[in-house]
Amino acid sequence: MPNRLAHETSPYLLQHADNPVDWWPWSSEAFEEAHKRNVPVLLSVGYSSCHWCHVMAHESFEDQETAEYLNAHYVSVKVDREERPDVDAVYMEAVQAATGQGGWPMTVFLTPDAEPFYFGTYFPPAPRQGMPSFRQVLQGVHQAWDERREEVTEVAEKIVRDLAGREISYGDAQTPGAEELAQALLGLTREYDPQRGGFGGAPKFPPSMVLEFLLRHHARTGAEGALQMARDTCERMARGGMYDQLGGGFARYSVDRDWVVPHFEKMLYDNALLCRVYAHLWRSTGSELARRVALETADFMVGELRTNEGGFASALDADSDDGTGRHVEGAYYVWTPEQLREVLGEQDAELAAQHFGVTEEGTFEEGASVLQLPVRDGFVDAGRVASIRERLLAARSGRPAPGRDDKVVAAWNGLAIAALAETGAYFDRPDLVEAAVAAADLLVRLHLDEQARLTRTSKDGHAGANAGVLEDYADVAEGFLALASVTGEGVWLEFAGFLLDHVLARFTDPESGSLYDTAADAEQLIRRPQDPTDNAAPSGWTAAANALLSYAAHTGSEPHRTAAERALGVVKALGPRVPRFIGWGLAAAEAVLDGPREVAVVGPALDDEGTRALHRTALLGTAPGAVVAAGAPGSDEFPLLADRPLVGGEPAAYVCRNFTCDAPTTEPDRLRTVLSG
Repeated sequence: MPNRLAHETSPYLLQHADNPVDWWPWSSEAFEEAHKRNVPVLLSVGYSSCHWCHVMAHESFEDQETAEYLNAHYVSVKVDREERPDVDAVYMEAVQAATGQGGWPMTVFLTPDAEPFYFGTYFPPAPRQGMPSFRQVLQGVHQAWDERREEVTEVAEKIVRDLAGREISYGDAQTPGAEELAQALLGLTREYDPQRGGFGGAPKFPPSMVLEFLLRHHARTGAEGALQMARDTCERMARGGMYDQLGGGFARYSVDRDWVVPHFEKMLYDNALLCRVYAHLWRSTGSELARRVALETADFMVGELRTNEGGFASALDADSDDGTGRHVEGAYYVWTPEQLREVLGEQDAELAAQHFGVTEEGTFEEGASVLQLPVRDGFVDAGRVASIRERLLAARSGRPAPGRDDKVVAAWNGLAIAALAETGAYFDRPDLVEAAVAAADLLVRLHLDEQARLTRTSKDGHAGANAGVLEDYADVAEGFLALASVTGEGVWLEFAGFLLDHVLARFTDPESGSLYDTAADAEQLIRRPQDPTDNAAPSGWTAAANALLSYAAHTGSEPHRTAAERALGVVKALGPRVPRFIGWGLAAAEAVLDGPREVAVVGPALDDEGTRALHRTALLGTAPGAVVAAGAPGSDEFPLLADRPLVGGEPAAYVCRNFTCDAPTTEPDRLRTVLSG
């Protein structure tokens, strides 16, 4: 019989709806039940494309005896971390503080007052490698709760006090200057892997936000080392196994230092961020590889992640059926030489193995290889390779596909909107811009209420119950601002303004200017989460700083500019020390140092040839964080268009920076020079 999760919208929670565990969703009722029964709460946090979450579910939560023990002695609460990043952040901080590490599945034992007292991640069904079994943990916690209650509650209260004391040392609330950004670059150079690209060792994550900083830093300073690190890292990632050489799009990370074997789940946020990075790399260098990868990644998002309602789904699973009924990680993507021969015949299979690095021993498990694009000397028959790729892709599409998490997350859709709008504009792909507009329409229609408050998720056209957090407001505003620049439709600037007004009113500390991940009027957890560091995606804090700055450049709003600069004080503190973990903040700081520049393109119509040439040139400018407004003279779509007439009856571009304006130009070449960073 289904449990209480049967009525939820999260695909992850629905995966547990038929467990014998009597799960509750995160709710005040669950904690009231724990008080009533005088039992602790088991909090289990994961997400739908998490491999070890599935493993623990199968081993323990589907096991009747384990479920009966849980139901008798605990109130069990299941949380999708993608739906409730606030709950995840607060308890993950506790797990990391207590154990020195964290991850998912996250397993936390709480008092009925939601105070944590015992922590872990994955627990096996039987003792293994020094780890107790899940049943042993359950029995031990139950015994401690029954026999040493006072000690347990003391521990819980101390943990909550310690967490409350971990306030962020904020720095001096000043924007980082050129010196701090140069120190950040030096720090990145020290951690850079010159042989393989990327930063640090295994596992290697795509450093999307750091790459944006490097491209902006190069544009502002001309530093060749910054561009070299960005270009080489992008090439190594695109040639490695983390990039899907047949279908486009990136997997979550590489388990090794050489970008060979990925963790195969494909996340919307990674692909949105990387699509934009490769588009910006092409803008800076003209690299053909960057162009191809940006477009293939955009096509992957639209082809594989787009939902019926026009939004973008969260992720594709790492695991899929290997054809024998077993769910195996990577089964959909890997190839053996024998499988190549079956699809391609002997000669083409030999070429394919050479071209994609498929070996007899295999580069993955059980003799299978992840497809890569090793650098080869000599002539490549491009037509023959294209035919091979098409046939392999067609054959792969006949395999059982990985599951898809159809939940639409506001923040990640904001990132996708920005990437698709810009990629579509750069490469003359109006279909990609249309896909961005459709996703933006969905967010306005379904995720925004009359007060412009955001709902974090939706599924199948139904809004979820959870309030948006800071990253939702910031990333959706970022997407809307990119869409405004590309389409010339001022309504997107207006919507971005509504969202950023919430950031100022409900997420900002008026005293210090620091930002919180949850609104002042959101559900009160054991502490109010606040994290400025970028992890898999930009932190809400740095994303908000970037969006506030762009909005201020568009509108001249002093409160938004001041809020952005105060928020970037944390980058002054952290940028020189931990640049790998605050790349988006460093990128925003580059924009502050450059102005950012404000570009107004006026012309009789956006599809007029002269207007279009200037508009495109403006969008392709590499000056960090430059904002673009385009429209007819006298239009009230954008503040930047006010009092900007045609020049000699011709379309013209006006560029201003730091309260000073250049003479208007009607020449795209002149505009290109002015906006080249």
